[in-house]
Amino acid sequence: MKRLLLILIALCTINAYAGSKPGKFEVGKNTFLLNGEPFIIKAAEVHYPRIPREYWEHRIKMCKALGMNSLCLYVFWNLHEQTPGKFDFSGNNDIAAFCKLAQNEGMYVIVRPGPYVCAEWEMGGLPWWLLKKDDVQLRSLDSYYMERVKIFMNAVAKELAPLQINNGGNIIMVQVENEFGSYGTDKPYVSAIRDIVRESGFNKVPLFQCDWSSNFLNNGLDDLTWTVNFGTGANIDKQFEKLKEVRPESPLMCSEFWSGWFDHWGRKHETREGKVMVDGLRDMLKRNISFSLYMTHGGTTFGWWGGANNPAYSAMCSSYDYDAPISEAGWTTPKFFELREMMKEFMAPGEKLSDIPQAIPVITIPKFTLNKVAPMIENLPKAILSENVKPVEKFNQGWGSVLYTTTLDKDVKKGTILKITEQHDWTQIFVDGKLIARLDRRKGEQEVTMPEIKGGSRLDILVEIMGRVNFDKSIHDRKGITEKVELIDGKSVELVKNWKIYTFTLDNKFVESKKFVDINSAAYKNLKKSDINLPAYYRGSFTLDKTGDTFLNMESWGKGLVWVNGHCLGRFWEIGPQQTLYMPGCWLKKGKNEIIVLDILGPKERAIEGLDKPILDMLKVAVPETHRKSGQKLVLDNESVTAEGTFKKGNGWQQIDFPLIEGRYFCLEGLSSFDGTNVASIAELHLIGEDGNNIPRENWNILYADSEETRSGNYTADKVYDLQESTYWQTVDNTSYPHQIVIDLGKSYKVKGFKLIPRAEQSSPGQIKDFRVFIKKDKFKY
Repeated sequence: MKRLLLILIALCTINAYAGSKPGKFEVGKNTFLLNGEPFIIKAAEVHYPRIPREYWEHRIKMCKALGMNSLCLYVFWNLHEQTPGKFDFSGNNDIAAFCKLAQNEGMYVIVRPGPYVCAEWEMGGLPWWLLKKDDVQLRSLDSYYMERVKIFMNAVAKELAPLQINNGGNIIMVQVENEFGSYGTDKPYVSAIRDIVRESGFNKVPLFQCDWSSNFLNNGLDDLTWTVNFGTGANIDKQFEKLKEVRPESPLMCSEFWSGWFDHWGRKHETREGKVMVDGLRDMLKRNISFSLYMTHGGTTFGWWGGANNPAYSAMCSSYDYDAPISEAGWTTPKFFELREMMKEFMAPGEKLSDIPQAIPVITIPKFTLNKVAPMIENLPKAILSENVKPVEKFNQGWGSVLYTTTLDKDVKKGTILKITEQHDWTQIFVDGKLIARLDRRKGEQEVTMPEIKGGSRLDILVEIMGRVNFDKSIHDRKGITEKVELIDGKSVELVKNWKIYTFTLDNKFVESKKFVDINSAAYKNLKKSDINLPAYYRGSFTLDKTGDTFLNMESWGKGLVWVNGHCLGRFWEIGPQQTLYMPGCWLKKGKNEIIVLDILGPKERAIEGLDKPILDMLKVAVPETHRKSGQKLVLDNESVTAEGTFKKGNGWQQIDFPLIEGRYFCLEGLSSFDGTNVASIAELHLIGEDGNNIPRENWNILYADSEETRSGNYTADKVYDLQESTYWQTVDNTSYPHQIVIDLGKSYKVKGFKLIPRAEQSSPGQIKDFRVFIKKDKFKY
């Protein structure tokens, strides 16, 4: 009887969820159809791992209060399968539970399972362990990669396929891959991913693919729904022009309408104007165009999951606030209320928006000090012996830091170059415990000039692993020292060998297992005193009589990560712009709370306090705002013109061809604009090689730009190759034409043309009209 009763209870629980009748979602003529009726998707993009599970319901209700009828979400492969074959869909990874909560609020779900997702997430959501295989080719028909994709997709479908609308669930669409046109052209690969998604069990709802309006045809499959992605301010007509031409009866959808932008360490905090966002959404709704607002709530990239862009390498901040309508901590913003008011315009008679849920309580925490320390050098894990350096993936390590140690067997002359090929990503070099140099991959630093060193000295190279690149070909981003270490003295090149290698992971057990000593104790005084003690773990506690959200102020700390009660809150770095870490109150407790800080740079003060608001826009490092030195002016008077002409007016890519020429340095000079203003603007730029393909941009570097707007936003010249059509280089409005940009291509190439795309907004503001191009083997004169 007891067993029968348990079965009946289980059946009742299933029926309570599936209580909604099976429905149907399909693609109709010029519209989506929900149960046979026209339906406009108004989706809020949110990411379940960027929100504590305890707050999922709150954030879903916040999205509903905006007037959204759907949620759009990625599935993060590397989060669910951190070890090959071991899947975790529990706790904060319980994506099925998230979807069910959405259904409880009457909201539908669009699932984007990748396998690649981008999302400014570590390696674009792909697992680091794929890189253990030397010849793996990600996002391709590589047999090993595709085998693992199939295993992953089957695991996801096991969780989510039962929740498709035809089964009584709320999942109405599933995406195939993600923005693949920005990676390559490979329809067989995209077709294979489609088949895997469908065969895994996602076969009862429409499948779709998203790309940019400039490249969606490159990999568009006939049996999938096509959507396009673009940002605020974009020319809506132009974005859908080609899609309407090739599929005149297809419903239109902007699958990512970018509400703001993400932050990088060492760069200004990004914001976007709310009115422009709202005007774009209103424009689409008037035309019955569906959308997903990316992001409606960004949240926090907890732990070590933040990704990076390349070129140039630039890691993402822990905050994924995104300047979205719902803030990182789930608060309403001016954007929220602007959007909510606009959405009222498109409600049926008598329909009302749901109430805005009450905000999570906020507390402050008085300043407290961390008095226990565990220096990394005093807490070495077991050594791995290796003749040559290797990337950390070879040691079965995904994240953290790695220490490479060797003894120099002979004297090193002053001025000898220590060259690392390559350090990924932030490296400290010590000789006999004395700090010699720090190298930052963001700045292209891969070598150091050494002092005189006696034979027998110990060389330590401590490399911190930051986010793996999450966009374009650089996702093959192995960490640590990827190839070799050399000592170069004139023409003499010596490969440094015979290493002891120590791997420092970031899982909670590894961090808590360190031998902490009190800084005021005799035990601490007996520790070795040298610069290498700077990288250390610090431990402390604070006591609360009530809990609530707060923001831990890390302004006095150097560089590292923070754990509170076993939860990793994310990274901090003194350079900013982010200076606080969001501390969810649901992870705190009344009474004593334990905190551990890993600081590989070293704190100025071992103190932390909890603030009632975040600090997301404080840069503490001198960052050159432009690519032009004071008084510098490009001289082109005696240079040979490679090409000159006039662009066509309007949005979209334009290509200019010219006779094949070899060179390393490229200069584009704008002579006039179509709109008659002083402003020049370019969103993306490519050079065409002799084979007709785009020349790789991974090693490009801006040498000069005569003018860059940095007062109202980050419109620097490097935006022309940041892989994003929604960002752009823009000159200041009080500097007249001509405008020039000079790029070092990294090495010499044979070039037969270039192509660029102006700003995506209506009328292409700042579009260059007349131009000249110069290509040289040697540098330009200034």
